Amino acid sequence: MGRSNFLFSLVFVLMVLMASDMSLVAEARTCLSQSQRFKGPCVSETNCASVCHTEGFHGGDCRGLRRRCFCTKHC
Repeated sequence: MGRSNFLFSLVFVLMVLMASDMSLVAEARTCLSQSQRFKGPCVSETNCASVCHTEGFHGGDCRGLRRRCFCTKHC
């Protein structure tokens, strides 16, 4: 019983390490900048992204406790 638990744990850890290694290769750096044109609290991710597109960014997200619109682009 102890040997099978060890083997299962070892296989699980190896799978997690392999999965995390693959995700690092696929990720690109993303730069954030607070939107200059978005007014008020950021409630809708879609509205934030639309305003960010007009500012020349790739997208936008509502972030933080104060729900501000942050624009994103690939660095």
